[in-house]
Amino acid sequence: MTLSPDPHAESLHASSTDPSIALPAARRSLTAQLVDALRAQIDARTLKAGARLATEAEMVQRFGVSRTVVREALSRLQAAGLVETRHGIGTFVCEAGMSPLLQLDPADVAGSIDALAILELRISLETESAGLAATRCDAARLATMRSALADFSRSVGAASDTVSPDLRFHMEIAHATGNRYFVEIMEHLGTRMIPRTRITATPIPREQYAEYLMRVNREHEQIADAIERGDADSARTAMRLHLINSRERLRRAQAASA
Repeated sequence: MTLSPDPHAESLHASSTDPSIALPAARRSLTAQLVDALRAQIDARTLKAGARLATEAEMVQRFGVSRTVVREALSRLQAAGLVETRHGIGTFVCEAGMSPLLQLDPADVAGSIDALAILELRISLETESAGLAATRCDAARLATMRSALADFSRSVGAASDTVSPDLRFHMEIAHATGNRYFVEIMEHLGTRMIPRTRITATPIPREQYAEYLMRVNREHEQIADAIERGDADSARTAMRLHLINSRERLRRAQAASA
């Protein structure tokens, strides 16, 4: 099946050998079209809870899009709580019935827009800092990163502050670059870097919010794992995915408050 998106954009189509995939014909971004296609399969239970999605390479071939489009689409599905990526294993459909974990108080919409702008900056800045950290990080710095992640996990369990260890983790990566300008920019941003400090979350069950926070920390762990391996490309990819997920979670919160 072939779509007719913007004539200047690459085409998005499903393999003729896979009739279960129906892609929307609206003139929308390729990422949005792919999100809708995968969401439709999840909603129709063609992809059931626990099912493993096709690999990036398989989706690129099946839909005729770039890896960037596939990664952006998966990030949006993760932010919506529909899928979860398990490092080194694949992406799996989550259990149904998860409600949005964050919703904005109307008074916080302006702050959330500012937070989105900061996340755009961080995607550029921290993607490269993670790559540099992977090539320059020593054992001592890595240990402080792991300590921040452990503190984050303990804070979730104790229902206490997770912002401080979150910020520490990202600051340690900036220090690991060995470039003081990364550190200075990050210090200037301070706690404004963390989106949940700029918005008010509506009351939700503690266990759901804890799961959201642990999902964030699993993304942190994937970044740390890549840095520990000295794999600069994977570190960049993991950091970019984490920050895109943060951006999409915030955008979803904005939509829920509209």
